[in-house]
Amino acid sequence: MATIKEIAAKAGYSPATVSRLLNNDPNLSTTAETRQKIMAVADELGYWEDHQRRAARPEHYNLALLYRISGEEQLQDEYFAFLRRAINHEAKLEGISLQSFQKIDDLIAEASAFNGFIGVGADRVTLDKLTALHEKLPAGVFIDINLAPRLFDSVKPNLELTVQDALQKLVTAGHQRIGFIGGQGLNLNNIQQRDAREIAFREFTSLQGIREAPVFIGGQFNVSTGYQLGKRVLEQSGDHLPDAFIVASDTLSVGVLQAFNEAGVIVPRDTAVVSINNSEVANYVSPPLSSYNINQETLSRMALRLLQDLIKHPGRPHVHLQVNTDLVVRKSFIP
Repeated sequence: MATIKEIAAKAGYSPATVSRLLNNDPNLSTTAETRQKIMAVADELGYWEDHQRRAARPEHYNLALLYRISGEEQLQDEYFAFLRRAINHEAKLEGISLQSFQKIDDLIAEASAFNGFIGVGADRVTLDKLTALHEKLPAGVFIDINLAPRLFDSVKPNLELTVQDALQKLVTAGHQRIGFIGGQGLNLNNIQQRDAREIAFREFTSLQGIREAPVFIGGQFNVSTGYQLGKRVLEQSGDHLPDAFIVASDTLSVGVLQAFNEAGVIVPRDTAVVSINNSEVANYVSPPLSSYNINQETLSRMALRLLQDLIKHPGRPHVHLQVNTDLVVRKSFIP
C-alpha cells in the first residue's frame, strides 16, 4: 500500500502538500500541474485501492462550468438553456457547486482554484484557446460538442444512431423518398465543419439504397433558418415532395412547419416529419412533433462522473461517451 511519503518522494513534493491535496484541504493553493502530478503518482502507486484509504479520496471538488452559448443561440434554441439547468441540478444532487464562466480567458486566469470543468457550447472558441485552457486546467468534460477530443473527455447524444433509427422507422412505415433538413455544422478556426446528423443521413441512405434522399442545409439552428429551408424544399421539390423528412432540431422543424402550412402542405398526410431534441415546443406546434428525446439529465450526470474519474486518474486515456435517444411519438409521424 502506497504511503504519503512514497507518493511525495516520487512526485517531488513535500509530504504535507501531498497529504493536504489528497485529503482535499480547501485552504491549500496549488497549480493545476502540481495537482495533476500528485494525483497521477497516487493512482500509479495504487493509493486508492485500499479500503481505508478509499474513504480519504477527495469527493468534494471545486468545479467550473464553461458555458459558451451566445445569447442569441439560447433565445433561439431552448435546448441549451435546459441543458444548463440539468447540469446545475445534477451537480446540486451530488453536493457539487459550479462556478459559471462565459469567457475562456477568465477560466484560464482562475484555473488554480478549480479541480476541473464542464464545458458546453462552442461560441467563438478556437483550438488555441482550448489548448491554453488544457495547460492550466487539464481535467475537462464537454457535453454535446467537443472541439478538442484529444484534450478533453466528452458526453454526447448518439446523433448518428438517432438518424439511423429514424431512417429505419420511416422505411418500415413505407416511406421511400426521404429528405433531410439541417443547419450548418461548427466553425472551428474558420473552417466550416459538417454536422454529424447530415453526415449520418448521407451515409445511411446510401447503405440502405434509398435513391431519393435530398439534403437541404443552411444557416443556424433556429426557426428562421427552418422557415427559409422549408420554402426552399417546396420550391425545389414542386409536385415531387419527399414522403418524409428528418429535421435536425425542433427549432428548425417549427420553421419548416410554418413554411409547409403557408403552402397548404398537410403533415403527415402529404409528408411526414421526424425531429430531434424533443423540446417543449414539440408539443405545441401543428401538428405536434414526433421527436427524439435527448436525456439531458443523463448527459449531465455522466459528465460529472466522468470528470471526477478524470480528476482522480489524470493519466488515463480520454473517454468519449455517447447516450442513446428515443423517439417520442406525436402526430407528425406515427410508425
